[in-house]
Amino acid sequence: MTIKYIILAVEIFLLLLFIAPFPILNAGNVAGIGFFTIMIAATIAHRQFFKLLKSMWAHVWGKGIIIAVCVFLIVGFTYVGILSYKMYKAQENEPKDTELIIVLGCKVKGEKPSRMLRYRLDAAYEAMKKHPDALVVLSGGKGSDEKISEAEGMRRYLVEKGADESRLIMEDKSTNTFENIKFSFAITDKLGCGRDITIVTDGFHQYRASLIAKQEGARNVTAYSANTQPKYVPTYWVREWLGLTHFFVFGN
Repeated sequence: MTIKYIILAVEIFLLLLFIAPFPILNAGNVAGIGFFTIMIAATIAHRQFFKLLKSMWAHVWGKGIIIAVCVFLIVGFTYVGILSYKMYKAQENEPKDTELIIVLGCKVKGEKPSRMLRYRLDAAYEAMKKHPDALVVLSGGKGSDEKISEAEGMRRYLVEKGADESRLIMEDKSTNTFENIKFSFAITDKLGCGRDITIVTDGFHQYRASLIAKQEGARNVTAYSANTQPKYVPTYWVREWLGLTHFFVFGN
């Protein structure tokens, strides 16, 4: 019984990690809440659960279902383990030198950057200081609930921090990561810039952004990763698993 309660405590803790970002609700915490709710129910009713498995195992169709589920779980955990490793490596890939920095947008509240966007901009500001000759593209359009474009909100914030406005280029039409990269390149190509870039975004986001950039013609993609509030990491990390899967299947 002690082991049961330890397992239950761990599952409840993990469930709370996915509840913590509320009122933010996306595919990441929906998946996490759903998974750990099922796990908690199975732990509480473990006798009935194992009795059901034993009953199913007595039938050919039941064996098939149990084996298929086990294989799915093994493959699934291996897959997300590999993705997590690649995501971690991508977020640590800082450049020795760079000529072009692209800052990926995030929500603007009214006319002010959200906390997540401010963290990205703080990372961008530090990158600008380390690479004083690099051009900086601020990429993000205007959502239906935003008063200004994310690009404009980013420009104002960086200028207020003391950034050189002449180095800032606004891309204010994009609505997702694919468009961030595609539309930014459309601007920088006209300026004669190459497609080797440094991306500024949250660490969990770097791997998918780098894959999209390489799909769009970048050969070398490096990263400056913003701090992410700890309570958001599990939700957005799982969301990235789903986003990466979508990218692998559909290419965007």
